[in-house]
Amino acid sequence: MKNPPFRLRASLAPFAISLVHLAFVVGATAGPAPQWRPLGSPDLEAYFAAETASVEKTLLAEIRTLEDWNQRKALYREQLFEMLGLSPDRERTPLNATITRKTEGKLFTVENLHFQSSPGFYVTANLYAPRGLTKPAPAILYVCGHGRVKKDGVSYGNKATYQHHGAWFARNGYVCLTIDTVQLGEIEGIHHGTYREGMWWWNSRGYTSAGAEAWNCIRALDYLQSRPEVDGERLGVTGRSGGGAYSWWIAALDERIKAAVPVAGIADMRNHVIDGCVEGHCDCMFMVNTYRWDYAQVAALVAPRPLLLSNTDKDRIFPLDGVVRVHSQVARIYDLHGAGDKLGLLITEGPHKDTQQLRVPAFHWFNRWLKNDEPPITMAAEKLFEPEQLRVFEELPKDEITSRIHETFTPKAPKPRAPSTTAAWDEMSRKAMVQLEQKSFGGWPKEAGDLDLKEAFSAVSAGVKLTAYDFESQKHAPLRLYVVRPGGLAEPEKALFNALGREDWDRWIAAMAFAFKDELAEELRSGIEADGPGFEQLQKSLLARNNVWVFLAPRGIGLTDWRRGFDDEKTIAKKEIQIRRRYMQVGQTLDGQRVWDIRRGIQATRKLEGFATLPLWVQAKRDMAVNALYAAVFEKHVARVDLWRLPKSHREGPDYLNVLRILDIPMTAAMVAEHSKVRLYQDDLIGWEYPATVAAGLDWESDQFIVSGAR
Repeated sequence: MKNPPFRLRASLAPFAISLVHLAFVVGATAGPAPQWRPLGSPDLEAYFAAETASVEKTLLAEIRTLEDWNQRKALYREQLFEMLGLSPDRERTPLNATITRKTEGKLFTVENLHFQSSPGFYVTANLYAPRGLTKPAPAILYVCGHGRVKKDGVSYGNKATYQHHGAWFARNGYVCLTIDTVQLGEIEGIHHGTYREGMWWWNSRGYTSAGAEAWNCIRALDYLQSRPEVDGERLGVTGRSGGGAYSWWIAALDERIKAAVPVAGIADMRNHVIDGCVEGHCDCMFMVNTYRWDYAQVAALVAPRPLLLSNTDKDRIFPLDGVVRVHSQVARIYDLHGAGDKLGLLITEGPHKDTQQLRVPAFHWFNRWLKNDEPPITMAAEKLFEPEQLRVFEELPKDEITSRIHETFTPKAPKPRAPSTTAAWDEMSRKAMVQLEQKSFGGWPKEAGDLDLKEAFSAVSAGVKLTAYDFESQKHAPLRLYVVRPGGLAEPEKALFNALGREDWDRWIAAMAFAFKDELAEELRSGIEADGPGFEQLQKSLLARNNVWVFLAPRGIGLTDWRRGFDDEKTIAKKEIQIRRRYMQVGQTLDGQRVWDIRRGIQATRKLEGFATLPLWVQAKRDMAVNALYAAVFEKHVARVDLWRLPKSHREGPDYLNVLRILDIPMTAAMVAEHSKVRLYQDDLIGWEYPATVAAGLDWESDQFIVSGAR
């Protein structure tokens, strides 16, 4: 059945809107900062302030001349592709574009269509095209923010919310393709992997929903250039909120974009990490920050093409001061090109909202740079359709992977083959080490620095001696090391270094508090009571052997547990998520920094009197066992590693940036077993064949790697 023509819902008398640019300079009043709840730990707040300052200090610091920029621009773009999960080069498979409905109007037509950015990765869209074109027209890619439109369980996509933009462009001589996002599209996927879904493995996989959106934008440009109505040399992009972020991703990545207007999608790292704006954003706003970029570096890649940064002055999640800083930093790169006139800053009054005051300057910007014309704006952007009119699918395709694109978008490293020679193994492990250092643990301090190791207290009780030492893992990351030995032991046989997770810490501190309550008063948070039987068991085991035990609680556990600053479990759970997401912002992960803490704890142990040459065994359980394993990769003088119930994969275990694109835990176990004896105690013995095969094939000692049942 042929679709009937549509009519405007109401007549619109032409009117002129004057364009007002509000000029801001660096240092201008930027409005109130967001009032997010503090992190609960002065050390943690100081840590993030220092890490943010470190990133800010390096922002485009090597760029002093246009020649510097031209020499490094390609590298920056390659890094951005990588941080969005788009490299190595993704195959541009056939789009299989399909139009499911076309609505004819007097001024423009609307096509409901879909294409596949990759096989099964469906993108739903509306194409608005002016009627009566006599030659190809400039085109706008409009990328939506988050605007749910759902009725009776049917999602009509963000494109229904933002339809007025596409209609306005078409009524003014542009072709406009408005595409749905993965989150809240007709085929509903996920943007909230770390924000809400507990999918921390996204970090390990090197996946961000920002990358999926950027890829859909790239393929949307491919589609626009395939249309005969479109002048493929005059393409622009705009969008607000999430769409503002996608606007600058695609403008930075793809030089087919000739003019860009990201609206309310811009902030800098200081806003996100220190001001806490990260707490208001899902994962589509962020790349996997492998190279520790501040966000102005993304916008700088648009230079010297026309770029208008647009925002309101009371936007809580994109604060004005950060927008001004980004503009100032990017302006330096535009000035190097002699293109200062192509960078604009527009600020209007208002909250985080799609306002006409923001839209009109965007329209003006595109007229100026894509049409070389600046006519008065004589009509407002209006919503003219019911959501049902813009729906692409009556029934969702059975072969779609859009709803689960996070599972496949970034490839994992292939399962490693067991090497046949020592030389082959050396090359495999060397490459893995280099990649781990650069891609997973690039947020570690470049220089370890002084441990500043100092004794905190020492006491003897019930034949047990407890000595505590404070040291600095890195700046603003103080930790405490606990050494436990029989009171009269002079020359221990070995040191057993224990990396404690929260559950292990609670048990250990409760046991030790039975004999050392006064000394451990600082460590004892509410709810932990002394455990007499636990201490007796520890005491018996300790006195039966000629060993010394060392205990370390990495950051966020024990004395540095940021839960101390909050009083209810719901707040604690939310705050912990946002603390972990702050680590992501500065190019780290919490567990990645815990690996560093364990390394530093091992180094501190070696500094203690009589410990320099003492055989050192590292022990840990569950997730902390994985952190200890990776610490042992780098601390090669560890004699033995004993680990209980560690996960087989980073899919379930601790997250480090990009690690699954390099290797998984079984190969790491083999890398450790090359220089340290490894003992794994597992509930399930299946899945650990690889390190055993490597050890046997390379004729390592027969007891170099052993996996047995948990005890």
